[in-house]
Amino acid sequence: MFNKVITNQTKTMVLLMLVFTAIILLFSGLVYFSIVNFSHQRFYELLKIRTATIVQIEKSKDHLDLPENYVLSSLNDEELPMEKDYVFAVPTDSNFKKISQEVHIPAYFFKNIIKEGESNYNDQEFYYIGQSFRYDDKDYIAIASAKNHYVVYYLGFLKRTLLTCIVLSLFFSMIFSFYLSKTLFRPILKITGKVKEISSENLHLRLEAQPDNKELNELVDTFNDMLNRIETSFETQNHLIGNVSHELRTPLTSIMGEADVALSISRTADEYKETLGIILDEAEKLDKKIKALLMIAQTGFDGKIQKMDKVRIDQLLWDVIETLRRIDSRNNIYLDISMLPDNPKKLKVQGNEQLLHLAVANIISNGCKYSNFQQVKVSLGATNTDVYIIVKDNGIGIPEVEMNKIYDPFFRASNTNNYEGYGIGLPLARNIVRMHHGELIVSSHENQGTTVQMRFPNFYSMMQKGEEINK
Repeated sequence: MFNKVITNQTKTMVLLMLVFTAIILLFSGLVYFSIVNFSHQRFYELLKIRTATIVQIEKSKDHLDLPENYVLSSLNDEELPMEKDYVFAVPTDSNFKKISQEVHIPAYFFKNIIKEGESNYNDQEFYYIGQSFRYDDKDYIAIASAKNHYVVYYLGFLKRTLLTCIVLSLFFSMIFSFYLSKTLFRPILKITGKVKEISSENLHLRLEAQPDNKELNELVDTFNDMLNRIETSFETQNHLIGNVSHELRTPLTSIMGEADVALSISRTADEYKETLGIILDEAEKLDKKIKALLMIAQTGFDGKIQKMDKVRIDQLLWDVIETLRRIDSRNNIYLDISMLPDNPKKLKVQGNEQLLHLAVANIISNGCKYSNFQQVKVSLGATNTDVYIIVKDNGIGIPEVEMNKIYDPFFRASNTNNYEGYGIGLPLARNIVRMHHGELIVSSHENQGTTVQMRFPNFYSMMQKGEEINK
């Protein structure tokens, strides 16, 4: 239960504090023990110098004949804090028990001096260093000792200073960790808040890119791409629900009305034939509308299952133009290739050739039809990242007040009554373009013509984007 309450921001802050605390403690420990070790070594060096001085003083004497197990001298000139200097004659039996009891120094310390020639020892407060020397064929031991005020007093001050620094460092690390965690999670919280605002009522909203944040921008792009697909699906669903009853009821009403009239009274064979012809015509219209609805639904919902390959847009356009000319010889299409890139690879896109053919053919076919088969100019161009198809006609155009409805299935502009059609070409084309991560833009003026621009990311920019997401 506790883990569910703690947020990732809090966990990050605690983790940063633990890391900072561990680093601070580690470096404080290194500083403290380094200084302690240095102070020990330095103090031993001073004592060693003092011991060497004692040896030189003793050796400079004319006569040094001392009895065994007897403390020769105890110097206390206070050169070092509470300094005590000793010179002992080494007992013939090498038993330092008596001397050890008199000066309160462990016997093994003397034995180490004899064995090694030099040794040191401390009892936490006093530090000792001893050196053996020979004079007139006799062995002696010189010892210098003093109290290390630096360790006893100054290291205490160092401890208090380090503890104060640790407490202050922990306090500032807590503030820094809080600020850093807030800074790290602020873009995520901002994205989360924006996502909460998005619902089925405002699917047009999109997340904004975060400056200098590559990882989050990849997330934003992925989420916006998902929103595009969801918006397409919702729009398609809403349009289907809103239009299916109207568009399907009209031919069904005609069919039922004709059948009812035909059955109401006896009629001649020619009259029955005429009635069946009307019923067949309305049934064919109904069939076409159902197929159109299914096609729009498929492009709106099942785009991810379509097989995607590399498609050369220039070859696709030639194929579309040839197909349209074969269907109707009146189609007058001019392909402008003046903007073609030097590198033909820039004309390749990742997509489904059949769906792309359908979308482009619908746009060009509409241009021919609504311009009364005047010339329609199709321009093809490419940049390093995108491929562009621009279809421009000089036809009847679209009234400005109706531009916001052009993507509604079965919507037909008020000036198209003299032209056949079902109003599915443009919404179908836009769904297909969106499936291919592209963009369709329509600009039109009544009686001046219409321009449709289709943009598709080229194959290599899509591959590069996929590689960046997978990193």
